[in-house]
Formats: sequence, C-alpha cells, structure tokens
Amino acid sequence: MQTMSSRYQAALDYLYQFANFEHKQPDRYTADKVDPSRPHRLLEYLGAPHRAFPSLHIAGTKGKGSVAALCASCLRAAGLRVGLYTSPHLQEFRERIRILTPADGDGRISEAQLVERVEELKPVVPLIPGLTWFELVTAVAFAHFAQQQVDVAVVEVGLGGRLDATNVLTPLVSIITSLSLDHTHLLGRTLAEIAAEKGGIIKPGVPVVSAPQPPEALARLEQIAQERNAPLVLVGRDWLYEPLSNDPFRQEMMVYQPVTEDYPKSKIQNPKSKIAIPLAGRHQQENATVALAALSVVQPYFPSLTGAAIQQGMATVRWPGRLQLLPQVEGQPAVLVDCAHNVDSAHKLAAALREQFHYQRLWLIIGVTADKDVPGILAELLPLAHETIVTRANHPRASDPAWLRDVAAALGYEVAVSPTVLEAVHTALQVARPADLVCVTGSIFVVGDLLNQWERLQSGMKRET
Repeated sequence: MQTMSSRYQAALDYLYQFANFEHKQPDRYTADKVDPSRPHRLLEYLGAPHRAFPSLHIAGTKGKGSVAALCASCLRAAGLRVGLYTSPHLQEFRERIRILTPADGDGRISEAQLVERVEELKPVVPLIPGLTWFELVTAVAFAHFAQQQVDVAVVEVGLGGRLDATNVLTPLVSIITSLSLDHTHLLGRTLAEIAAEKGGIIKPGVPVVSAPQPPEALARLEQIAQERNAPLVLVGRDWLYEPLSNDPFRQEMMVYQPVTEDYPKSKIQNPKSKIAIPLAGRHQQENATVALAALSVVQPYFPSLTGAAIQQGMATVRWPGRLQLLPQVEGQPAVLVDCAHNVDSAHKLAAALREQFHYQRLWLIIGVTADKDVPGILAELLPLAHETIVTRANHPRASDPAWLRDVAAALGYEVAVSPTVLEAVHTALQVARPADLVCVTGSIFVVGDLLNQWERLQSGMKRET
C-alpha cells in the first residue's frame, strides 16, 4: 500500500511530465504556441471552479509576489478565508497554493489535497491536447479554492498576462506592479510591448490599479484601460506615500489619497495614515501602497476590511527570500538572501545594500538563469562586493558558473567559481569576518537551494568549530 508521501510524489511526477515553461521556456510566446483557450476548456470540464470565488489578479515584472502577499495578509486580518496562488515556489511546491485564515497564516495545500485534485484532473487531460504544466497547476489551485470555499483569492500571473493560464479570471480588481525589461525574447523588447502583455489581464469595466510606471509603459496601460472602460488608479497620482523610517525590517510610511472632485477619499484610509511593514527595501513601500490602493477598490465587497485590518495585515505579512536575514550564529557574519532575478531587482538590491544595511565588507554569492540580462545584473552588484563567488542552482535554466565568470571578467571583475550554492556559502562563511555581510542572490532557485540546506550547513559549520 502506497504511503501518502509516495502518492504525493506520484502526483507531482504526473504534473511534471507536461511542458513546463519554468524549466524550459518556449521559443515564442504567441497564441499558436500558448493557446489561451486551453485553460478555459479545462476549467469548464472541472465545473468552472474559477467562477466560484471573487479574486484580485496581479501581473507585473517586479513586486507582484510581494503585492500578492500583502493583499492576502490584509484580507486574512479582516477575518476572511483567502486563497493565495503564487509562483515559482521558493522551497517546496505546496507554497504555490495556500488558503490563509485567521487561525492559519501558512495554509499551504496538504499532500492529500493535492493528490485528490490531481486525480480529479486525470480523466479530463486527454480531452484537451497540449495542456502545459502551469495550466494544470492553475486548475489544481482554482479547484482547491472552490472546494475549500474561500471568500476571496489573490492570484499572481505566471508569465506575461494576456496568454497566462490565470487570465481566465474576471477579478474584482486587476493590479499591475512595476514594469521593466524582462523575458524580452518572449514578451517584447520595448516597455510598451511588455505593458501590452501585462495589461492583457485588464478586463472590461473592471478597475485596474497600477504602480508608477515609465512613461512608455504607462501610456500603453492607459490606452488599454480606456479601450476596455476600466477605471485606472495610479500610485504616484491617486495614492501617495511618504517614508518615515530607515529601519530595513520595520519600514514606516504615511500613505494617503489626495482628495479631488474626480476621486473622493477611500473609505478605509484617513488622510496620512501610518503603515508599517516588516519587508526590507524601499521598493516595498511602493508595493504596500499598490496593495492598499487595490484593497480600497475591493473594500465594498468585504465590510470587515477596515483600516485596522489593513494595518494589522501589513504589519504581519511574511514573504521569505526577499531581503531576508537568516538566523545569525554567534561569531559568523550575517547572511542576507534576495531574489534579484533581473536588472531592475538587482538595482533595488544594490540600493538597499548601500542605504539600509551596515557592514564592513560585502561577500556576494550570485547565480542567474541563462535567459536573463546577466551583464546588466552583474554590473549592478559587482561594484559593491569585496569578493564575489558565482555559482548555480539545481535548476535546468541555471547559467554555467564558468560562463558567469567570463561575463564578470568582460566587465572588469575577477570572481571565484563554486559548483553549488551550499559550497559557495560555506566558503564565504569560512573567510568572512563577523562584521561582514554575505549576500546570496540571483534567481529564486539559488535562494531556495540555500534555504532548503541552511540548517544542514549550520550544523556542519558548528562541527568544524
């Protein structure tokens, strides 16, 4: 008789046999390659679970996971049962599909529930040729949310927006976080083209909340919103924030909505209300304001979503792997992890390292997936480091560290090479001083590798001493 653990692994193995664009990206991102009708047909066969709950739908280049976590935390603080669907996972698959409740702030799908949802999928899969891994996982998430009767779901787009499997939703609000150049070979080589793909989640008549955007991107989003008669709320114009503190792990800010004749004050915000968030990096203040603006839009549907619930949810949000300090061992340097996976996020990490963290020397450990702007990422971070070690995660898209070394050399920097994340961190911890900072960054897979092995690494270091 199979154990639940073996049945769970079999369910994962079943899903992973389908085309997975997280492991190997498509050669093109067009409707003939990524058929947007497949998720609709799949979900209709399953009883249309995506229509069983209201939702908030989030696209963007950077910050969409943080905004999703902030929104979900606030809705949970309002006493609601909140589905949260994000990707990719940091440490283990079940992180992607969660139901947060006042009694459970983790809420990841159980092994038994995942097995049950996958078994429900199997009879339908042969009826729809070409289904992908992400389309099936999205169906699992939506079926789980419907079966568990969530009050609301917060859903992050996987890739792009227009053709994404999550775009079957007609949400209460669409959210576009900060846009920058990423996945350019798939989504477009200009900000306008990328905005068109991300703006594909905007639905007719459904309000859309946007982070501040470069002019080219904003113009395209405004055009799409106007064409679809979707009211556009823009952070930086309709919602403003003012930083109050420089503590990286308890950032305080004033958030307010200018009162104008065209845009009356929100019901959940008083002028210049104070918000505190335990997320490091000044960019998280923008993300928190985006989340607050979106929550203001949906507040009429959820009367318990008060200003007090917003403040509690913001103050208690958890989003690991983003400017996260790991538990420090006495006599060792601090270890900071951050998923700086593109040029824009590397720029934000560099700003945080310069402005919000204090250390004698910086030891940089970095691994990047091969489809990214590697020279651009390295150019942001290498000038800050006393020493750099390039490495790779255990992932099919990881760049060869020897190639990363050559890219660094072309930029004028000499770096060391380590075959694994664990070995790279071990090397740095052996030579760094207690007042130094070790920063492990690059792809989410690099950070996930370290977090999965952190306790083992610490145990080994203790034995050595």
